[in-house]
Formats: sequence, C-alpha cells, structure tokens
Amino acid sequence: MGVLESFSLQGKVALVTGGAGLYGRQIVAALAEAGARTYIAARHVDALAALATEHRGPGQDVRVLPLDLGEEGSILALRDALLKDSGHVDILVNNAALRPMKRGYQDDAATFAESMRVNATGLFIITRAFGDVMAGQGSGSIINIGSIQGMIGPDPTIYRGTEMSGWYPDYFFHKGGMINYTRFVASYYGSRGVRCNCVSPGGFRTEAHPEAFVRQYSDRTFLGRMANSTDLQGVIVFLASDASLYITGANIPVDGGYTAK
Repeated sequence: MGVLESFSLQGKVALVTGGAGLYGRQIVAALAEAGARTYIAARHVDALAALATEHRGPGQDVRVLPLDLGEEGSILALRDALLKDSGHVDILVNNAALRPMKRGYQDDAATFAESMRVNATGLFIITRAFGDVMAGQGSGSIINIGSIQGMIGPDPTIYRGTEMSGWYPDYFFHKGGMINYTRFVASYYGSRGVRCNCVSPGGFRTEAHPEAFVRQYSDRTFLGRMANSTDLQGVIVFLASDASLYITGANIPVDGGYTAK
C-alpha cells in the first residue's frame, strides 16, 4: 500500500455523534469524502437528514440514525441498528456534547449532573458499546473530540471587552477527563487491534463572535487566527485511516499553537 492510499477510507464504516454541530459538519464531510460510509447520530434527526442530503454526492454515502447520548437504551439501539445495516463498524468519532450550564460556575448541582450524564457517562457507554464490537473484529479507530480547555485553564484576558466568559466547570471537567479516558481505552483495547486517540481543537470562529474576542483570541495563537470550517478534516482522516496504525493513546491539539504559547 502506498502512502496516499493508506489515507483512504474506502470500504470503512464510520459513526459520528452530534454530526450537525460546528465540528461535526466538517468531520462528516471529511470522512465521507475519504470514502467511508458515514452514519451521523443525534437527537435532532431532521437537522441530520438535511446534512446527510448535502453530502450525498458521487461516491459519498451518509446515513442518519437517532441517538440520545443520555440514555443507555438509545446507545445500544444505535449500535444494533448500525450493525444490522452495515455489518461492521471501523470508526467511532465521539463528537456530541451537551452544554446545559448556561449560568456557568454559579449554576446548580443538578445542571452539572445532567452535563455529566451525557458528556461523561454517555461517552463511557457508547465507547464501550462500539469498542467491544471493534475488538471482536480485531480492528478499529476511536476518535474523541476534546478541547484545548481540557488541557489548560481558562484565560479571562481573551474575553475582555465582551459579555463572554470561560467559566464553565463542566466543560473543563469532562474535556480534561476525556483525554485520560482516551489513554485508558487505548490501553484496554490495544491488544485487540483497536486504537483510541483524542483531538483537542482550539476556538472555532463564528459570525456570532465579537471582534474583540476574535482579535484577542487570535493574538493568543502562533498562527494569528481562530479555527475554520476545514481545519479538523486532515487530522480526522489521518486518525481514522491506516496511515496512523501505530498511533494510539495520543492527544493532538489542533489549535494554531494556542496551547504551545
């Protein structure tokens, strides 16, 4: 197999949770373009159906399945439906996240617990459900979508002059935990041919961001800008493909140098 051929996902089956979000859209596009039959799963299937239609081009196969990451029954039903339809699964991208703590650090304990039910317990259940399938097959790649906020503490200076803040404890808690959980999963399944890695993106620029935030955030990076709608695609295809067969347990920041500065 040549180097470029090793990046191909032809014949592979991928699942992306939360595929209609900021990162999800480009992840789905990358996997489908690289040749994988790509399933996208979330609670709001209407939004996913519209996204799937966008990506159904020549040689691209994108399908939709329902998922409530906060319910174990829904996760197991998704696993069974996907396997019934495809017969196997090669790639799991844990991208879905719930952000219920609108009042940040001053929110109540029940709201924090709700976040953990999806973002921690849900992550554990879906990773085990599909990881066990991959282990039975003898191969697979699990990719966790983390955040630089799982690697460092909040920097209040990037929010100066705006109404934004970074005081969301659940996000820092579960994204930090995700990185070490990635290492656990890599160790647990490694002898059975299943790899697990984490990608930790930096800030994704949107039209809603105040110019002061964009400027201050960009100055905090080496590359002088926030992430765009294609910056995650290369690393996702790399980790999903045979080009990365000897990489597992890694956390890769995709942040323009934010965490290295």
